[in-house]
Amino acid sequence: MADPATFADEAMPLMSSLYSAALRMTRNPADAEDLVQETYLKAYRAYERFEAGTNLKAWMYRILTNSYINDYRKKQRRPDESDIEDVEDLYLYRRIGGLAGATLGRSAEDELMDLFGEAEVKEALEELAEHYRLPVLLADVEGFAYKEIAEILDVPIGTVMSRLHRGRKQLQKLLYGFAEAHRLLPDSERAVVGADSNDEV
Repeated sequence: MADPATFADEAMPLMSSLYSAALRMTRNPADAEDLVQETYLKAYRAYERFEAGTNLKAWMYRILTNSYINDYRKKQRRPDESDIEDVEDLYLYRRIGGLAGATLGRSAEDELMDLFGEAEVKEALEELAEHYRLPVLLADVEGFAYKEIAEILDVPIGTVMSRLHRGRKQLQKLLYGFAEAHRLLPDSERAVVGADSNDEV
């Protein structure tokens, strides 16, 4: 059982990352602020039930995600007010599909991801279906493990793995379409990645 007197010291350092996650979910700064405020209020009220010594970040993200799923995704979105470029660098293009540190045996998909800056990745990420987008955000942007994502989203680990696989494949397809439209791929890579992008998802 956690001591409520320690809540501010323990939880406030997480606010920046929680706000960034909320902004990615809601795509609207005002909604993101409301979502974070609601998350902290719920977390404070429930803090006595938090098991001290366990992962506070994952616990807070579960409250954030559940609040978003239950309330904010039902609201009318105002995309024109969203300024996703204000969110800190996602580094997704360097992490998705095991790209971090990969130097040998690079696939056409690896090379494809290297062609994009963060703006294109963010745009593609926002086009993913929500049940794929949330696991991809939690895994590839926030760095949570499968078990933590399963607890945050309250789904089995197998479901997390499946949705991550499908979400990453859809992200690759979206980025491949952009690369093809802008003639960014050499013919050899276009043939390899294009053939793969036609796979059933």
